[in-house]
Amino acid sequence: MKKLFTLVALATALVSCDNITIEAPQPEEQKIPISISTTLTRATDSAFEQGDKVGIFVVNEPDTFVASGNYVDNMGFTYSSKWTPDTPIYWLDQTTKADFYCYYPYAEGVSTTAHTFATKADQSSLVNYKASEFLWGKTSGIAPTEEAVNITTNHTFSNALVILKPGDGYTEESLAAATKSVKICGVKTNATINLATGVANASGNATEVTPYLENGQYRALIVPQTTAEGALIVVTVDGVDYTLTRSMTFKANKQHKFTVTLNKVSNGVNVGIGGWETDEEDYGGSAE
Repeated sequence: MKKLFTLVALATALVSCDNITIEAPQPEEQKIPISISTTLTRATDSAFEQGDKVGIFVVNEPDTFVASGNYVDNMGFTYSSKWTPDTPIYWLDQTTKADFYCYYPYAEGVSTTAHTFATKADQSSLVNYKASEFLWGKTSGIAPTEEAVNITTNHTFSNALVILKPGDGYTEESLAAATKSVKICGVKTNATINLATGVANASGNATEVTPYLENGQYRALIVPQTTAEGALIVVTVDGVDYTLTRSMTFKANKQHKFTVTLNKVSNGVNVGIGGWETDEEDYGGSAE
């Protein structure tokens, strides 16, 4: 009886096999990691440095950038010959396009509509000058790819470039030997920045900014704003102050060039302002 039961069971199994369809297991769709590369310049007009960190938002199409709940919110990427995320992130799938928003420097707990940042009032050191830089960029409609997504950012602030030139009563040598300092006056150093658009608005009280001296040129990063009529640039030569009085509109991602020609007139100095490097209008004027 035992043998008969075994044969019957085997026959039943063989018959049943005729009705079974076995499918090979399908592999899960391969996730594509998101990596980035950047076309960015620092305040020093050079590449990013080891340890620099940007913040990245990723918005899948057709979604729009929101305060929170984007596909990727404020992921930090740190530079060390390449950009490495704090946590690996992946494309949603193999077809959904995405928009990328990037800002520098990275900060935790950012407000996407009113991120606060402040330039240094004393930018006379390279460290403080660099620390006053803010960059922002966006790239749209990028299809999933294993290649790094390139993001180009622009300078959110203005760059004021002040150059002192010898005029009447000075030579290159005597001006170089003189004790000099420069102040940019009546500017606000605080900013609120919309991370969806990269637009910065100045806030707070106006103050003086001390620029960084590099290769005979004075540089300062200024939050975009229009200053009130009054002292804009104060040049001190051997203890004597000479003031340029006017209002000024500082624009984002613009380098405004001030060529200040020093002319000895009686006990004072006339200061002439050359044309802007990037603007078509002539903002020339003089002050004593």
